[in-house]
Amino acid sequence: MSSKSDVLQVGTNELELVDFRIFKEENGKVYEGIYGINVSKVREIIKYPKLTELPGVPDFIEGIFDLRGVVIPVVDLAKWMGIKTPENKELHPRVIIAEFNNILIGFVVHEAKRIRRISWSAIEPASFSSGQGVLDKSKITGVTRIENDEVLLILDLESVVEDLGFYQPDVDTDISIDKFNGMAMVLDDSLTARKIVKEALQKMGFAVVEAKDGMEALEKLEDLYAHYGHQLPEHLKIIVSDVEMPRMDGFHFAAKAKDDPRFSDIPIVFNSSISDHFSEERGKEAGGEGYMVKFDANVFYAEIAKIVRAHIKQAS
Repeated sequence: MSSKSDVLQVGTNELELVDFRIFKEENGKVYEGIYGINVSKVREIIKYPKLTELPGVPDFIEGIFDLRGVVIPVVDLAKWMGIKTPENKELHPRVIIAEFNNILIGFVVHEAKRIRRISWSAIEPASFSSGQGVLDKSKITGVTRIENDEVLLILDLESVVEDLGFYQPDVDTDISIDKFNGMAMVLDDSLTARKIVKEALQKMGFAVVEAKDGMEALEKLEDLYAHYGHQLPEHLKIIVSDVEMPRMDGFHFAAKAKDDPRFSDIPIVFNSSISDHFSEERGKEAGGEGYMVKFDANVFYAEIAKIVRAHIKQAS
């Protein structure tokens, strides 16, 4: 699929979402849930295909099918979320083919509506209880208001991949690791992802500064500059940033940091589950010196070491 003819400009702090719907029946009434997934993670949207069922798998896995030579598992999102699908409502199911960490997976939705362009500043982290139904807030990465004061929920579809065991981060420590001194900063709204990256950077010898999003990272840079002044780039050797974060995304953060002469010499590398070439190019446009797909320890250590060594050599 593609809305990319009208390309998002780097530094605008915007993202595009595929707006899709899941209907549920509760106490005899039908409710429409409004959800979204980042366009950058969507390969295409197709009609419900003919599936081959798999024995011994969770009931939310509908089966597998062959998409141009690639076998793709298909997950029924309503079942995964524990939602009872209405029996007497006509649905128009579609399968969203998404890619996370170089893994393709299909998600059954009841209706695919449109593509929305939304500012990350309008997206808040999920901080509500699950009192309105069965949807666990751990399945939500962010919420935003749309027209008619309705709420769109951004689903953490990557957790499906992890639940199924398709993706396990490679954190093998039995590899050669270059050692450095100084500090590194890691930005990620996921506590788990931050922990993985922080521990990897600490094994390389760095003291690690953490931030949950681009806005907090800019605040941390201001604090560090107040302490170190113009010598900050000598102390803060590298910044490792996620891309998708509420309030301010990684690309917008990088563009702002690189536009500030106090921080422009600090190298930035992106570490994201988005594995499309388009996002890698946007990372370069934003000023990033590398783009990694979460999380391969060998690639991570080699890329960080290469970039840090290059900047040390350039500064000497």
